[in-house]
Amino acid sequence: MKKRPLETVMGIVVILAALGFIVFAYSKIELKTVEGYNVYALFQQAGGLENGSNVEISGIKVGTVTARELDDDFNAKVSMVIKEDVALPDDTVAVVMGDGLMGGKLVNLIPGKSHNMLKNGDKITKVKDFKSLEDSVSEIIFLATKGPKDAE
Repeated sequence: MKKRPLETVMGIVVILAALGFIVFAYSKIELKTVEGYNVYALFQQAGGLENGSNVEISGIKVGTVTARELDDDFNAKVSMVIKEDVALPDDTVAVVMGDGLMGGKLVNLIPGKSHNMLKNGDKITKVKDFKSLEDSVSEIIFLATKGPKDAE
């Protein structure tokens, strides 16, 4: 068998590049669990939201979705843990929204102006439900097919 040093060197370079990519990707994703206080919100639609999904304020991760379940009224109860150093006013709004083009979902929090802060176990009472692409398309089709005769 002939020795081919060029192919050996190229193989080592490819393996090192792959390892470098894995280390870079691992350093960019946030796998560590958030420690803090628990809050929850009730949504009519929480489509695509998973345990471990991010909870963000202005694009900054401040928490993680820890559980999803149905309540007695068949609403989606989404439990979240929020970093201890993030104090949320009790008029905060929670919105389920898309996390980019790949279809993942996250909970976006819009802090209010109240001086009363949420505590461990509190409910976020103001929510905006997730509107799926299918819902938006069907609404557009309905509006487009509604003729002037229907408007009278």
